[in-house]
Parts: sequence; structure tokens; C-alpha cells
Amino acid sequence: MDDEVKIRMRLKSLAALLLVALFAVPMFAQSAFTRGGSVNRTTEREQSARAGSTGFAFVSKQDAERQIANFGQPDTSAAMWIWSDKYVYQPGEPLTLRWTLKPNNDVMPYTIVAYRTNNQTGVKSFVPTGNATPVDIFGNTFEQGFRILRLPAAEKGVLLGAGGLLGGTVTIPNELGMHTLTVELRDFTGTKVLKAAYWKLGVVDEFVNISGNVNTNTTWVNTKAYRVSGLVYVQNGATLTINPGTFVIGQPGSQPPSAIVVARSGQINAAGTRARPIIMTSSQPFGQRNPGDWGGLVMLGRAPNNWPDGTGFIEGLPSAEENRYGGTDPAHSCGTLKYVRVEFAGAEFQPNNEVNGITWGSCGTGTVSEHLQVSYGFDDNYEWFGGNNRGKWLVSTYGRDDHFDSQIGWTGMLQFGVGVSNPDNSNRGIETDNNETNFTAAPTTTPRWWNLTFVGVGDQLTEGVDEGTGVAAIWLRRGTAGSLRNVLAFNWVSGGIEVRDNATVDRIADNSLTIDGLLLWDNGKARGKANDVAGQSNSLALPWLNGTSGTARNVVVADPMMRRPLEYSDPDFRGKPGSPIMQPRWVKPPDNGFFDQNADFLGAFGEERWDEEWTVYIQEEDLQ
Repeated sequence: MDDEVKIRMRLKSLAALLLVALFAVPMFAQSAFTRGGSVNRTTEREQSARAGSTGFAFVSKQDAERQIANFGQPDTSAAMWIWSDKYVYQPGEPLTLRWTLKPNNDVMPYTIVAYRTNNQTGVKSFVPTGNATPVDIFGNTFEQGFRILRLPAAEKGVLLGAGGLLGGTVTIPNELGMHTLTVELRDFTGTKVLKAAYWKLGVVDEFVNISGNVNTNTTWVNTKAYRVSGLVYVQNGATLTINPGTFVIGQPGSQPPSAIVVARSGQINAAGTRARPIIMTSSQPFGQRNPGDWGGLVMLGRAPNNWPDGTGFIEGLPSAEENRYGGTDPAHSCGTLKYVRVEFAGAEFQPNNEVNGITWGSCGTGTVSEHLQVSYGFDDNYEWFGGNNRGKWLVSTYGRDDHFDSQIGWTGMLQFGVGVSNPDNSNRGIETDNNETNFTAAPTTTPRWWNLTFVGVGDQLTEGVDEGTGVAAIWLRRGTAGSLRNVLAFNWVSGGIEVRDNATVDRIADNSLTIDGLLLWDNGKARGKANDVAGQSNSLALPWLNGTSGTARNVVVADPMMRRPLEYSDPDFRGKPGSPIMQPRWVKPPDNGFFDQNADFLGAFGEERWDEEWTVYIQEEDLQ
């Protein structure tokens, strides 16, 4: 019998041992948050007995070594996410932590480790003992021998809290600031992390109500949470500084809706970190939040645009002086956004006139926009109106309109962006226009899009909230120019790429709109479109993509073979072995001081998960 047959037989035997169960049996009844806590040791026999009642299937170290000897322990195919009952707590409040775990046919042996990190100090408190000595979820140290098990299935199971698998009553400690709850799936030796799930929460001593304007330098700190009501303008030379790990909570129902607007005379400095992102979200309970619960974040600057007099009033807000954007300073800074999440924004300020999750109006190159996520926006998740500011590492999830929208002469650059739609549906991954009233206005909208991944909803015909007949991954119109490099579009309802008018065809003809690296697959299934260039585009784009008009290189129709692109609450957009994502055909970014030249791969992700820990992909219905 050859080795391949032996491996197949062994995997078949392992699959037969996989147990599927939900976790609801309490194991410990002490706070996993309190350092220095203790727990009565259980014997191995008691642990094994408990395993049978909770769905765990233990594996001996010898069996684990034998099972993976021929091929090692690969990355897991499992999906997992965790969440608590809310974001922000005060000391002494009870906490419930839940998880969903989908093995997805993974039958490999694992060690599971769970802990809380105080992100201010870096101190870890391990579950279930509550102290800093590393243990697995059964309380065993490495020296004693971690318990090895196969992954069970769990759906909205309680990990910590009343009736929890890993702990009973849990109270929030008097440790102010942001904390991270982490559950790790480690290999059977307990030394290599193969998958982790993260959840951020804040511990504060006060909720501060914010209304009116910021006219002097102001700092918001992570020991407090800030409830925003109405329009809050940052203006008159003031800078609003938001410290890492701070929660900003928009209040639905205020008139006008709540939003933060950084006027041309103000700045924002919101520099979070991977461990302590700044989270701007809705005040509604989990499971009841909706797109448009509050307004979002608007940043207005003095860089050029293509309005006739060089200035305009930002979309969604009244035509008032504080909402004006534009000027003659291409280096103007609207401020800094790093590791910021904006959730459930896009409130309607006037009929059919909404703001976006994050809006930049004529922001210049001094503006910093890195590691951002916008989720569940009612209008566009991100939109640029003029200016030339740049962005890196942008995540857009579950927006109702477009993921990335540019117009009015934006000449900036974006590298590493992902736009993913769920059954709520979005309209487009990219929508880019020149000027809706003058298709030839100068400066021309000329974005440089690099390393983007767009994942749609396939054969579901539900339309987005605005201009819903499109629902294509890339939508080019109104005389836009620009370039697409190493872009992946998969599973969009209507099509992969569409050119909408002759003014945009003219940009193709004069080579001011170009492509080098575009992969299309399974777009337009709902409309019966084929997986070929004609089926993935429209009639105005087809000559361009076929090479008979303009410049379009490296246009490929092929399965991108991503790992878990449609596992909405825990996707993975990296390629499987054999995926075209890492083929050497894709173009290397230029060395211009902005682009990462190492990203000569297709889409937003090579092997690195730059979106880990600080983002949340969990669908709202999965929290109910």
C-alpha cells in the first residue's frame, strides 16, 4: 500500500471521529478576567468525562503525531468568530462571550487556548485560571501537557458567562481601556497558532455626551466612551485627537443625524493601533443595528477639485459654509486616520441625500488614511470628492451602495483594498466618475487603484440601495480616467467591469484609462453570463479588454481559488495552492515612495493577513 493510499485511509478514519455538538455546559464558575484567580484542578479522567458531554473528542499526543507525520499540520479550513454582548462596559458589569465554530471538514488535532489581553499593559489573563501562566482551555499548562482535541461544531455557544463552557459568572475588572479577547487554535504541540479569533471591548469609567462644535484642541481618551448627537464640527483651527482604543458612539434619531465633520479649518488625529483600533459605531444593541443609524465621518480640505470655481458643498450635508470643500493646496492635510472602524453609518440628512461611512472632500497628500474599515454603510462606504489623498489597507464590508466611490477630480492612490458584499447586497466595488455635470472637467478624476479584491453575492438578484440596476464590480463612467492594477472581481450580480458612456470610451482611446492585471470570475451568473471576457464585461468595455482599443494588459478570466471568500463572518481572501493570485504574471508596483513594491500579486492579499485582529467581518444577523 503506497503512502498516498495510507494518508487517504487515515483521513477517512479521522473524519469518522469528528463530533458535532453545541457548547452549553458550564465548566468553571470564576471570573476569567480577574488576575490571580484560582481554579480547582481536575483530573485527566474528569476532563475526559467532561469532553464527552461538551462535544470535545480528545486525541493522545502519540495519535496526533502519527496522524500528521506524513504531511504536517496545514492551515485550518475551519471558520470561527467570537463576540460579547456589547462593546463598552464599566467595571463590575457581567460579560457573556459567545462563539461560532465551523470545522468545515477539518479533522486535524488541535490545542485551544483562550485569554484576555489588557492592551494598555500587554498583560494576558488566561482562561480558565484567570492568571498570567499560559494554559489551555482545560487549565493545563504546557509542562503538564496540553489537551489535544478535534474541533467540534458550535453555533452561538456561550464560552464565558452564565452556563459558559469555559467559565460561569464573569465580571469586568477595574482595568480601564481597551481589551482583546482571543481564542487560538494551535497545532497539537501548542506551539504554532493556526487560527485566531479576536474581539475588542472597552472598559470605561464614564460615558460622555458630545454635541455642538469642537473649537479648541480636544482629546478623547479610551477610559471614556463618547456619545455623539447631532452634527459635531471640528473647526476654527482646532484638532480633535482620539486616542487608540476609544469608542465613539453615534446616536440614532437625533436631528440633524449625528456625524463628525472635520471642516477645512480643523483637523482630526485619530491614530489607533492594531491592538487598539478606534471604533465608531451605532448605539443600538447587537443584532438590532442598521445601516444609517448615524452619519459617519466627513473630512473636508483645501486641495484642488474640478468644480468650476474650485469649491463645492459636500454631498449629504446642507449647502452651508462649514460644509464647503476645495482650494488650491494639493498638500493640505485633513488629518490622520489609522486603524479606525466606522460602522452602521450613512444617515439621511435630506431626502435621497445621505453621507457616507468615511468621506474625503478635497483632502490633500498631507492626509493619512491607513488601516480603515467601514461596515454596513447606508450609502457608499468610502467616497472621495476631488483632492489627491492616498489610502492603504482599506476594508469595506456589507455596504448598501458602493464600496469605493471617486469623483470631482480625485487624483489619489489606493493600495490594498477589499470590498465584500453579503445578501443585503451592495451596488459596486468601484464606481468612479469625472464630474456628473461636466464629463470633461479638469483636473480629471484619475485614481490609481492597486491590489484590490471584490467579492459579490453571485446569483442573488437583490439590488443595492442606489442605482440598483448596475451591481457590477467595477463601474466606469462620466469621463473618468485612471488605472487598475492587480484587481480581482469575483461573484458580482451583473458583471465584472462595465464602461457606461462614450466620454469614458474616449479616455480609453487616449490611454488615460488603463488596465494591467485584472482577473474576472463568476460575475453575472444571475443574468446567465459566461465566464469569458464578453460575459464578464459590457459592450463598451469589450474592445478595450480584447486589446482592440486602448491599453488593457493581463486581463484574465479564471477561478481565483480563494480560501473562504463566501464565509461572510470569517472570510479568507488568500489563494489556495494553485491559485492564480500568486502567479508571477502580475505587475510590480512602482517605487514612488507610496506603493509597497512587494505586492506583485493579484488582489488585496498575498500570504499576509493584514486585516487580522483590528477588523470585524461578523454579519449582524450572526450576533442576534
